[in-house]
Amino acid sequence: MYASPRRCPIPCAASSPSPGRPRQCATPPGLERRPRDTLSQHPQAVDLTLEPADNRRLANLCGQFDEHLRQVERRLGVEISNRGNVFRVIGNTDSVHAAGRVLRDLYRAAGAEELTPGRVNVYLQQSGVEASEESGEPREETAVRTRRGMIRPRGPNQQAYVHHIQTQDLTFGIGPAGTGKTYLAVACAVQALEQDQVARLILVRPAVEAGERLGFLPGDMAQKIDPYLRPLYDALYEMLGFERVAKLIERNVIEVAPLAFMRGRTLNDSFIILDEAQNTTVEQMKMFLTRIGFGSKAVVTGDVTQIDLPRGRRSGLRHVVEVLKDVAGIGFSFFDSRDVVRHPLVQRIVAAYDAYDRRTPSGDEDGDDEGAGDGRR
Repeated sequence: MYASPRRCPIPCAASSPSPGRPRQCATPPGLERRPRDTLSQHPQAVDLTLEPADNRRLANLCGQFDEHLRQVERRLGVEISNRGNVFRVIGNTDSVHAAGRVLRDLYRAAGAEELTPGRVNVYLQQSGVEASEESGEPREETAVRTRRGMIRPRGPNQQAYVHHIQTQDLTFGIGPAGTGKTYLAVACAVQALEQDQVARLILVRPAVEAGERLGFLPGDMAQKIDPYLRPLYDALYEMLGFERVAKLIERNVIEVAPLAFMRGRTLNDSFIILDEAQNTTVEQMKMFLTRIGFGSKAVVTGDVTQIDLPRGRRSGLRHVVEVLKDVAGIGFSFFDSRDVVRHPLVQRIVAAYDAYDRRTPSGDEDGDDEGAGDGRR
């Protein structure tokens, strides 16, 4: 069953649009000469003209059956209608202007990437209640370009994180799941490879998670570790495509391996990412960091609230923050629940856990409560 098309409050003799397509009709009377991409204020309403007019970008912006517009409406409490590239937003003043900023950002992005509800949610993160702080539009120098399009960090923490990656030899990204730590690191790595800044990508994870041990898992070593490396493969496939990733892995240009395989190596001219670093021991973290060679760049990501080490083993990620916090050439970026860019429910879940942890003392010393595999997941 097709959703009924959105009704526009401005009369027009044009035919009804096809489901999932932007409206193609004459410019509404009185709006013909509005400046490009400008807002004109009405009582509780804003008229927004998005240019250049491009039917393909409009279809990408609106989404199938206008799902992206409905998502903005629900999140900001506004009503949106449009005729071609002329949009009318109705609601309270703050929400209307926040929606206008989001629509402009989304239309700009629609020319370079395929929008999805998840990507729309990313842009909405910096609007609504948070819109008064800043528009959320990233600085151009922090945008990451790949063959699949431009990837733009959202919000000050993501922008600072990408800036650290681009300017420092070693960067730590620490925060909850869903904040884009691994995704942005892989994007920066792909960009560096495609611009010939490095000769290869090396993506690493410790093979310990959620209380599991490799010896109890079926299969040979490759089959045992593959599930732990899947998030890294997924990010690579999205940015480079399955066939190209397979060819680069076959040529050893991309290497995805467990942390234990790094011992004894010196990694020159490489972009190295250590993911899930909260599950490294102090000794493993030191071993990894001393693998960095000439012409290499490293990014370490992790969430110190999701440690799966045995009880009594201190996390190398927690330890390294204390040891290296004043060392030159190293960038630290910290994320919180406000930076979560997954489903809005995930953001609320992370915030609830953060609030619970703040008001519930663990009762253990720092070195004794690392075994989150016994309770926390």
